[in-house]
Amino acid sequence: MGAASDRLAGKVALVTGASRGIGKGTALALAEHGATVYVTGRTVSPGDHALPGSLEETVAEVNARGGRGVAVAMDLLDDAQIASVFEQVQRDEGRLDLLVNNAMSIPDSMTQRVGFWDKSLADGWQIWDTGVRAAFVAAWHAARIMVPQGSGLIAALSGYVGVTYTYDVVFGTTKGATDRMMRDMGHELQGTGVSAVSLWQGFTYTERATENLKSVPGMASQLNSAVGSSPEFPGRVIAALAMDPEVAAKSGGTFINAELAAEYGVTDKDERTIPSLRETRGAPLWAAGDTTWRAQ
Repeated sequence: MGAASDRLAGKVALVTGASRGIGKGTALALAEHGATVYVTGRTVSPGDHALPGSLEETVAEVNARGGRGVAVAMDLLDDAQIASVFEQVQRDEGRLDLLVNNAMSIPDSMTQRVGFWDKSLADGWQIWDTGVRAAFVAAWHAARIMVPQGSGLIAALSGYVGVTYTYDVVFGTTKGATDRMMRDMGHELQGTGVSAVSLWQGFTYTERATENLKSVPGMASQLNSAVGSSPEFPGRVIAALAMDPEVAAKSGGTFINAELAAEYGVTDKDERTIPSLRETRGAPLWAAGDTTWRAQ
């Protein structure tokens, strides 16, 4: 499933936070199957951020992998910018097949080992506003394109933190809300041809995570961890979902990427099999399949 193909040729995807990390990895994985990928973020050119990576570099790699990349600057704290990107997709492509809500603000305070009362309120709300509020705004715009065309997939990146404490109160709250948001979107999208899923990704060797390994207490032990994946692994899983004609059966559910990878025959880019951490980190609360509307 990880090998290059043209199965997503003619399909249009939009990935948030694609300057680097999981967003970039996802864009590259989709490109290997021929997709047109709109990559969004705030770091447009090399050198614009302290961490490596930029939209320009992602687009160059997307094109080299066999896809077509389109870079669009977008600040998730600006609703007008979000709307403008979807207007551009609708105008230039006439369709949208996949939205990957990946981006979330990660302020330095998130990984500090202090209580929430000793952290900046502004930092906390920025995590929430990018990870939940902006994701809802993006999904709202995506659905207004996808529902009329009768097809599409909205995927949100979450993690074991949805049920297991990791780093920070607002971080956990944001990911728990992400799972529930996709659950309820799945309810309301029933019968439209559009699906919504939340995906739990474990430790990922992104540029930011690699830096944290050097400075955050307790993280150095994960430097050579067998459970960690490359930033392209979740993208490979998302590509498999996008190519699955039965993906609607998963709508509304929360899934562990490692388990979906086993189902679809996906490995990491080095052919490693990434293990599920269900037994040690926790299991998703929301399964697919219950799409009954209820008024309570």
